Amino acid sequence: MMFLDQMHRKVELPHFPPQRIISLVPSQTELLHALGLSEQILGITKFCTDPKEWLQTKKTVGGTKTLNIGTIEALQPDLILGNKEENEQTQVLALMERYPVWMSDIMTLEDACAMILGIGAITDRLKQAENLVTEIQHAFATLSVPNPTQRKRTAYFIWRKPFMVAGAGTFIDAMMEKAGFENVFGNQTRYPEISLEILKALQPEILLLSSEPYPFASKHLADFQELCPKATILLVDGTYFSWYGSRLRAAPAYFAQLQQSLHISAK
Repeated sequence: MMFLDQMHRKVELPHFPPQRIISLVPSQTELLHALGLSEQILGITKFCTDPKEWLQTKKTVGGTKTLNIGTIEALQPDLILGNKEENEQTQVLALMERYPVWMSDIMTLEDACAMILGIGAITDRLKQAENLVTEIQHAFATLSVPNPTQRKRTAYFIWRKPFMVAGAGTFIDAMMEKAGFENVFGNQTRYPEISLEILKALQPEILLLSSEPYPFASKHLADFQELCPKATILLVDGTYFSWYGSRLRAAPAYFAQLQQSLHISAK
């Protein structure tokens, strides 16, 4: 059977439904579990931490950008699921020469819902995927956030030394908008590296320090407070801003809690 991925590539399966699946993306691995595909999943990356038991029961095929091609070959997959941003292009192209590889490309909530439906279709779990998308869409539809004129100017940090933030054209930026934050780096694309001078000049009202990919912790708060003394600084669970699979069901509730902790009321 033939399927179209999010990079507009035709992906032909040798048989349907696939029975030997490898996932190269943590959020999509969690999605596969939610779709009830435990028996079909053979391999995951070392960063695929949910469900936790799969780290013991599934074969680890390396990191998202450092795949062990030999391990993948030994598993003889009939479907590999990857992502344009999270996986390394050269390795993905090499896998495409030998296996069916379905790639996601996600920058918005709509892209994420389309990915869920696409993976649901190619794994013979379309009904479950449709139910999940309906649940996600309802959760976001009922989320109350400040209107655009009352949103706090916010910087979302993903890395330290050098400082890197989420800019426009990223799923994180889209989730910041859904969560009711104004991204002060929304005029820059992707993940710009910023200087201390730029941060001091902009003086965001809120700094969100993500748990991933860099694990910001309480010990980092004082340094940021010194740079932006008037800002409110929060450690946030980065999975709710950057994981675009089944975790999206819980993201609106998490965003509402953040707004409440900041004493920001929805208008």
